[in-house]
Amino acid sequence: MFHALFGLAGFAITAGAALLGYWQAKSFTRTRLRFVDGVHKASAPFLAAIGAALVALPVVWLVPLVGTGTALLFGAAVGLGVNSGAREIRRRIGAGTI
Repeated sequence: MFHALFGLAGFAITAGAALLGYWQAKSFTRTRLRFVDGVHKASAPFLAAIGAALVALPVVWLVPLVGTGTALLFGAAVGLGVNSGAREIRRRIGAGTI
């Protein structure tokens, strides 16, 4: 019984971290990095994902309900958020509404 409950809590923490990481990265890219050319390079989402995963690794080491997979999923979500935010900036520039 408790094993299932802890598994569900770990899943909820992992899903919440991934969703929050995606949303924050997309928002930050759209608003703060709007005029930065480097965010449009193909390597920007990969660098953001690696950096976020490396920052999250010590944190998940301290939290007992999550593991390394949470840090990797968080990093992937941040990378996808940066990619999505940069794509939205390019779409706005193409429409002339920056």
